[in-house]
Amino acid sequence: MRIEEWLPSKLGQDIWHKKYQRNGETFDQWLYRVSGGDAELREMIVQKKFLFGGRILSNRGISMEEEKSSLSNCYVMPPVEDNIESIYETCKKLARTYSYGGGCGVDISKLSPAGAKVRNQAGETSGAVSFMSTFSQVTEQIGQNKRRGALMISLDCTHPDVIDFINVKTDLTKVTKANISVRVSDAFMDAVINDEDWELFFERPETGERISRIVKANHIFELLCKNNWEMGEPGILFWDRVKDWNLLSNNPEFEYAGVNPCAEEPLPAGGSCLLGSINLAEFVETDENGWPYFNYDEFTKCIHIAIRALNNVLDAGIGRHPLEEQRKSVSDWRQIGLGVMGVADMLVKLKEKYGVGSSLSTCDDIAEHLQNEAIIASALLAAKYGAYPKYDKRILENRCYDFDDDINSEIRELVEKNGLRNSQLLTIAPTGTISTMLGISGGIEPIYANSYTRKTESLHGEDTYYKVYTPIVEEYMNKHNLTDESQLPDYFVTASEIPYSERIEMQSVWQTYIDAAISSTINLPNSATVRDIENLYILAWERGLKGITVFRDGCSRAGILTTDNNTKPTGINESLHTAPSLGRGDVIQVNDDVIGKKRKLITGCGSLHCSAFFDPQSGDLVETYLSKGSEGGCLNFATGLSRMISYAVRSGADFNGVIDQLKSCGACPSYAVRAATKKDTSKGSCCPIAISYALKEMHDEVVEELLLNESSDESTFRCLYIVNNGQTKSSSMPGMW
Repeated sequence: MRIEEWLPSKLGQDIWHKKYQRNGETFDQWLYRVSGGDAELREMIVQKKFLFGGRILSNRGISMEEEKSSLSNCYVMPPVEDNIESIYETCKKLARTYSYGGGCGVDISKLSPAGAKVRNQAGETSGAVSFMSTFSQVTEQIGQNKRRGALMISLDCTHPDVIDFINVKTDLTKVTKANISVRVSDAFMDAVINDEDWELFFERPETGERISRIVKANHIFELLCKNNWEMGEPGILFWDRVKDWNLLSNNPEFEYAGVNPCAEEPLPAGGSCLLGSINLAEFVETDENGWPYFNYDEFTKCIHIAIRALNNVLDAGIGRHPLEEQRKSVSDWRQIGLGVMGVADMLVKLKEKYGVGSSLSTCDDIAEHLQNEAIIASALLAAKYGAYPKYDKRILENRCYDFDDDINSEIRELVEKNGLRNSQLLTIAPTGTISTMLGISGGIEPIYANSYTRKTESLHGEDTYYKVYTPIVEEYMNKHNLTDESQLPDYFVTASEIPYSERIEMQSVWQTYIDAAISSTINLPNSATVRDIENLYILAWERGLKGITVFRDGCSRAGILTTDNNTKPTGINESLHTAPSLGRGDVIQVNDDVIGKKRKLITGCGSLHCSAFFDPQSGDLVETYLSKGSEGGCLNFATGLSRMISYAVRSGADFNGVIDQLKSCGACPSYAVRAATKKDTSKGSCCPIAISYALKEMHDEVVEELLLNESSDESTFRCLYIVNNGQTKSSSMPGMW
C-alpha cells in the first residue's frame, strides 16, 4: 500500500512524511513498525479506525542506540519541594525529559510564598511565582526536533501567591514557554457562588511560620476570569473532580501530582501518558434502507485491539523513559490513555446536530460502551499477565464506575477475579496533528469551519482566491451535488454556531465515562464579556468537568498567536501575522531566537545571496540580509534593500504588501539578456522581483514547518490558525483546559 492511497490529501501526506516517516521507510514498512507486527492492529490503522498518539507513530521501533526518545507524550514531575535543591533538581529533570521528547507538568503549591522567612543569606524567599520563569527558561532552551518542549505549571487556590500567579502572564515577556492553571476546589467554587471570604495560607514547618490572609473568593475568581478574557490564561483545574472521579479514588497509596501540558492526563509523580485514539467517524455504516447507524460490534473489536496495543507499547517503552522514577511509576500504575476523535464527523454521518437532543444520547451510549469494553479488555489482559502492581480491590467501590449496577455484574465478577491491567484507561486528547492528517475533526471538538479560503498565484502573477471545504463537508456536497455550503442540512454546525452551554453539555456527557480527563477548547467571539467567562466556568464546574480551555478571539494573547484580521483570506501556507499593534514609529526588536532560511539567486549581474529570518512562534519575517556573490551586482543596493525590508516588517508593514511592492518593479535589461543566453536566472525579471519570490517561498516553508511540527495530539504549546471568510479564529488552544 502507498501513502497516497491511505491519505489522498497533500496536507495529510506532508504530515506523515515530515512527522512520522523514518529513514525513508515505505508506508508498508511504517505500518509494520508502528503496529509492532500485530496484523489486527495494522488493519485498524489501514481502515483509519485507530491511531496511536504522535510520539508512538514517530518513535516505536526506533532503537535507543539510534535515538534516545520516549514513546510517551507527556510526564508529570514530582511536586517541587520547598527547598533550593528540589527547585533545581526539577530543572534537571525537566531538561532530561524534554531531551527525550516529552512534555511536562509541574505543581509549585509546596513552594513558600513571597516574603516567607528562610534560614539563609536571603532572609526571605522570593516566592513560588519567581521560579516559574526558571522552569519556563529550561523549556525554552531544550530543543525537540525543531520544536520546544511543553510545560504546564499549576498552583493551588489556597496559596498566598495565587494572585501573583494569576497576574504573571499579563506581562507578555514572562513565563512565555509554559501554560498555567489554578487548581480550584469545590469549597472555593462554593465560596465564589455564595460571595464568601477565602483564606490564603501557607505553613513552613522549618521556621514555624504560618502566613495567612483573608480575601473574597470572588476577587480571585473574577481576576482569573478577567485575565483569561484579556490574555487567554490562566486556566482552571477543578481539582476535587480530578481527585474523586477516577479508578483510583479509593486507593490510599495513590495521589495525583499534576497534569500534562494539555491537561487531559492527570498523573502521579513520574507518571506518563501513552495515547491512542479511535476514529468514531469510521464506525458509521448504512443499513439496507440507506439509513446510517453506528456499528457497535466493530467498535467493540477496535477497543480491545487498542487496549492490547497500548499495553504492548507500554511494555516496550518502560526502558525508554528518561528518569528512573518515571520507569518505576509507569511500571507500578500502568496508565494508558485511549480516547476518541472524529466525533463531529460521526454525528454528521448520523445526521445528528452536535450538542443537542439525540447527539448527546448517542455520545452517552458510545462513551458508556467505550468505558465498559475498556475495563473488560484490561481485566482480560490482567487474567493473562497479572494486574498492575499497585492494584487495590477497593477499586470496586469507587464512584467513577458503578460496578454494582445490575448490568455491570458480569464486569464486576471479571474484575474481582482478575483485577485490572491498567490503573487509568481513558482520556480524550486534542489529537490535533493526527486528526488533521486523517482529515477529520479532533477529539470531541465540533467542526471548526465548513470551509476556508486559499490563495494561488496564476501564471500571470495574479492572486486567485478559492474556497476549500472541510473533508466531511466536501464529501457530502459531492455526493448530493451541492454547489454552496448554504445548502447543507442543519446538522452541519460549526464551532462558532454552537452555544458554550451545549459545548459543556457534550463534554459533560463524555467526562461521565472518562476516568482521566478531556482536552477541549471553547472559542468565544471578541464580543464575549468577562461575565460570560465567569458563567462558563461555573457551568463547567456544576456539570462535573475537570477543566476546559476558554479562548476569546482578539484577546491580547492573540496579538502573539493569531493572524491579522485585515489581511485577505489565506490558506495553510500564507502569512500568519502575529505582531501586536504598533504605533507610528514603533519598531519591533529582534532577538537571536529566530528561524533562518537561505537562497542563492542568479540575477543579471551574477549571484545574489538572500538570507531571511523568521519568528519561531508565528512564522513572521523579521529580518533579511542580501549580499552579492563574487561577480557583479551592487553591494550597497543589496545592503540598502535588505535594511528597508527588515525595517518595514518590523514596523508593522504587512508581509504580503512588502512582497507586492517588490514585485511591482520593472524588468532589468541585464536580467533579460542572461535569461535568454544562459537560461539560469532565478524566477523574476529583476533583482527585487527575484528576492520577492525567494522571501515568499522561504516564508511559506517556515509556516508549513511550524504547522507540521505542532504536536497538539501530544502536548500543544503554540497554536496556529486558519482564516474563514476573513475572520481569524483559533483551531486549538494551548495551555488551560
